[in-house]
Amino acid sequence: MTLEEVCDILEAEVVAGGNLCDIEIRTACGADLMSDVLAFSKSGAVLLTGLTNVHVIRTCEMVELAAICFVRGKRPPEETVRLAAADGLPLLMTGLPMFEACGRLYGRGLRGCSENGR
Repeated sequence: MTLEEVCDILEAEVVAGGNLCDIEIRTACGADLMSDVLAFSKSGAVLLTGLTNVHVIRTCEMVELAAICFVRGKRPPEETVRLAAADGLPLLMTGLPMFEACGRLYGRGLRGCSENGR
């Protein structure tokens, strides 16, 4: 699934990295605990989270995630947007709650990180 398809499914706004909408998204991870992201996510995944600080960007860099989608209508601060843009990490924002956002992606065939082995 492409990032553009993820945007469409989640009715998301692209906050940063709009030129990267053709990248391939292999899995998804929904978490607000960055320790869970480090432990359970995989490179190439989109992270759905309600956290908008720069620590989310740093965590995603470590795991080599493909993109971040902020849920519940949360808009990241400018510092977070600048860091993601500098790193080439696309940022999305959706008004959907995390549960519904994850469910929509799952229903359209995108699997969670734990379903594809480690």
